[in-house]
Amino acid sequence: MRFPYESGPGNLSPALGLGARDHIAIVGGGGKSTLLFTLARELCQQGHKVVTTTTTKIRLWEGNQAPRTMYLPSGGAWEIPLKEAVEKHGHVFVSREALSSGKAAGIPKAIADAIFQAPWVDHLLVEADGAAGRPVKVPGTREPVIPGSATVVIAVMGLDALGARFVEENVFRINEFHELTGRRPGGEMTPETLTGVFVHRKGLFKGSPGKARRVVFLNKTDMLKDGKVAKRLARSILETPGSGVERVVLGSLRNEEYSVFLGEER
Repeated sequence: MRFPYESGPGNLSPALGLGARDHIAIVGGGGKSTLLFTLARELCQQGHKVVTTTTTKIRLWEGNQAPRTMYLPSGGAWEIPLKEAVEKHGHVFVSREALSSGKAAGIPKAIADAIFQAPWVDHLLVEADGAAGRPVKVPGTREPVIPGSATVVIAVMGLDALGARFVEENVFRINEFHELTGRRPGGEMTPETLTGVFVHRKGLFKGSPGKARRVVFLNKTDMLKDGKVAKRLARSILETPGSGVERVVLGSLRNEEYSVFLGEER
């Protein structure tokens, strides 16, 4: 693991290693939606044309953070209206429909791929799973729902999980967590235990396109009393053979502070 560099406000995109044009799928828990819309705002402010969406479900009020929201029914003619909205507003959130649950239904992966192929879109940001508000999650059998054209997959975890107990209040899909890590409910979640959520073949990067870059974002450094344990988690992820993770970002989306750790291959 190479020595980290520090990044501040307005520098989330370079901290994540993004290029001039990327299709970014975001998975995990502990700040996934906040990361999606914080990144979208930054990219839009930099002059990029941005579309945000989900392939599962997202709260309607979260989608309404975008300057413009649109519904794209399956089979509908959406290209021209979306192009006009993106060119006018710079950032548009799209979903399939509003649900009675207060959530927006996600679009099919094929439509996400088609949106990214459009020359008038610079960055497509997709929330590709749900975590029910927990800092840690493990994918279910049908998760995550990552489109095939994704160029970057960002796996998110809340650092408030470190040292917390392995119980349902902290972990979404607790049975899958037990199967993946071998740890029984009730124990403490250590860096070594949480590493498995990122590096196991059934972990957060499950279903990632082969050519997609893998990035870990560990959120809520502002909640830590001792940053050493978070650095231990970053080191454990990057040093695990075959993890495929190119970088780990320790950050606080609230404070806009980021530390970037790069794998040796970088």
